[in-house]
Amino acid sequence: MKLALTCSFLLALPGLSTAMADSAKSFSLADDPKPALVLLSNKNDGGWSQALDEARAKVGKELGLRIPVVENVPENAAAIRPTVETFIDRGFNVIIGSAFGYSDTFKELAAEYPDVAFLNAAGTTNSDNLQSFYGRTYQSQYLCGMVAGGLSESGKLGFVGANPYGLVNWTVNAYLMGARQINPDATVTVVFTGAWNDPVKERAAAEALVEQGIDVIGQHVDTPTPQIVAQEKGIYGTGHHRDFSEFSAATQCSSVWVWERFLAPEIEEIAAGGWEVEPNGAFLSIADGGADIACCGDAVPEGLEARVMAEREALIDGKQIFAGPITDSKGTVRVEEGEVLSDADLWSMDWFVPGVVSQQ
Repeated sequence: MKLALTCSFLLALPGLSTAMADSAKSFSLADDPKPALVLLSNKNDGGWSQALDEARAKVGKELGLRIPVVENVPENAAAIRPTVETFIDRGFNVIIGSAFGYSDTFKELAAEYPDVAFLNAAGTTNSDNLQSFYGRTYQSQYLCGMVAGGLSESGKLGFVGANPYGLVNWTVNAYLMGARQINPDATVTVVFTGAWNDPVKERAAAEALVEQGIDVIGQHVDTPTPQIVAQEKGIYGTGHHRDFSEFSAATQCSSVWVWERFLAPEIEEIAAGGWEVEPNGAFLSIADGGADIACCGDAVPEGLEARVMAEREALIDGKQIFAGPITDSKGTVRVEEGEVLSDADLWSMDWFVPGVVSQQ
């Protein structure tokens, strides 16, 4: 994902913007669905785009559809528009995007092509025939945090984050909250690189954390570099986007996108007719097909794995991670007893729970 995603996502939340709050009407295709995917970067980037492309292949197989893809379409209208319109001219009527920066152009195209359905991962705009979607990654990172807390001997965990925005901060907080289910004294030191995809900065951050004595490292950046460093340094790690054990034997759990669980039934619903868009976007839980976990590695004891999987089931059954009372590291009450943090407050999260040490 690109840097622009998180800052502007806040503007699209209920009560914060009207951009996503158009009154939705039901939508139906005139013909059978013909989906196509437009990717921000290489389909084999190892992370964000590859996860979407792998979902494309799974959805195509499940639904018996050929779903073509165009890669490396940057976040500007001059690139997005001709790519999408070429697909439409060739009869494709369900266009799947992959970036925040596609949001405005997809909104315009949806208005110009009212008989075409549009879906956009990490988007912020919605209309009668446009649905943006993202996942509640704090759930999967909470579970990875449990693994980290159980594997750490020192109780000192590290985390490499891209930017201190809401969707990264919630993963950091949830990671520690999960770790403290296993080790109540665990701490997390987070270093922000200032970039979603910068292996050089990620390596520097990971190595700095190891020098400070951490023995498990998590991440919310695009490349597997922190996991590679973990293997080099003889510690454990947890990944993000995809199962990063593909790149590192140190990786014992990963927060992974499972977009096919959302996209396949969504396309079926579009095909059936009467499709209704969520007016503020689809914010997907594990149960909904957002993010899940790839767990567990060989170093994870059976008892710990059982606890992680039991907690996963609890989340599917409706357990709330950010349920009160929650106080931040400065002593401010963020969630009162008996309350749950709202989606708007999740996206605007600019605070950390006690035990998180932020190094920017």
